[in-house]
Amino acid sequence: MRDEKTPVGVARKVRIPVEGMSCAGCAANVEQALAGVPGVEEATVNFAAEEATVTTGAEGPDAKALAGAVEEAGYGVRTREIELAITGMHCASCVGKVESELAAVPGVLEASVNLAAESARVRAAVGTEPAPLIAAVERAGYEADAITEAEREDEAREAAREAEIAGLKRRFWISALLTAPLVLFEMVPHLLHRVGIDPGLPVLDPWLQLALATPVMAWAARPFFVGMWNGLKHRSADMNTLIAVGTGAAYGYSVVATVLPGVFLAAGIEPAVYYESAAVIVTLILLGRWMEARAKGRTGAAIRKLLDLRAKTARVRRDGEEVEIPIEDVAPGDEVVVRPGEKIPVDGVVVEGHSAVDESMLTGESIPVEKGPGDEVIGATINASGSFVFRATKVGGDTALAQIVEMVREAQ
Repeated sequence: MRDEKTPVGVARKVRIPVEGMSCAGCAANVEQALAGVPGVEEATVNFAAEEATVTTGAEGPDAKALAGAVEEAGYGVRTREIELAITGMHCASCVGKVESELAAVPGVLEASVNLAAESARVRAAVGTEPAPLIAAVERAGYEADAITEAEREDEAREAAREAEIAGLKRRFWISALLTAPLVLFEMVPHLLHRVGIDPGLPVLDPWLQLALATPVMAWAARPFFVGMWNGLKHRSADMNTLIAVGTGAAYGYSVVATVLPGVFLAAGIEPAVYYESAAVIVTLILLGRWMEARAKGRTGAAIRKLLDLRAKTARVRRDGEEVEIPIEDVAPGDEVVVRPGEKIPVDGVVVEGHSAVDESMLTGESIPVEKGPGDEVIGATINASGSFVFRATKVGGDTALAQIVEMVREAQ
């Protein structure tokens, strides 16, 4: 969950990573749940990016309220744990102050401080960075350093995405193998008979069809029924509801016709089974979701590759000395020193020195561009030769690269 930097008294935007959505209906449910939270002015959900953007007033709801609304609607908020090493605490009062400051940081769902271990464990929405947490500790009058690295979060998120894709792939192929005989010996003959063609294929016994369709409905289709149940608990419906009701009705009717055919015969109705219809629908939907998960993984990978272009640290002049600091700590007006071969950390204007900068990541032009005093430089481009000093003008979400990432995210 990320809180866009906005002046006091101005509306702010909070981004919430949402998990568990499977269709546009889920996105609408999350939007409705978030819009109902007091203080929320507008809520939009990007299904492809699995992210909600909430616009609130300057004194809008905190992260717990927004996350609670998402969970109340039957979905989840992706979280990460950040550990901080804290120095300067002496008593329980210090612990209370630090916990209070950490809990007020946008995106923080829970914060606990261990006085004996001089550390804090923060549970926050994915996307929350250590920098604002460290700043919160410093506002309380103490010092802190992050223990958990952001790379762990990226690896965990990538592993979860790969596991989701692998699970959908496994469900699809097993479902497809079990459905193929039903299609070949049940659905195809019926379709050919309608156009006057006798394929000469044997009709499968209903009990054999039941044996083939049951694993598809009990295992492969389980996520649809779980999704429907979660929706019913929160009095909402989505694509899972449609799939579960449709396939469940076809399968249930067929089971009764197989096990108790006499009930239909007594009513003068010829018992018929529709196992193949239920199995085919489940298989096709699984195929669609597998392809969808792969597509979302590719779009997410594109954004991660753009973010990987950023420099991790910057060398700035502070009190007459050059110090290396995290890129998140660079402020507008800082004088940043760039040496040959280094990435330019943020956007700015050259004040000292001359060099040639490789801007191909932005323009596609392979020939380095000469830079001197007064020329603008863009973050994530590479200093090819020479050293120079530039004054930072745009940092964080205001840089050109951050704006490109934002446009890619919105274009999804």
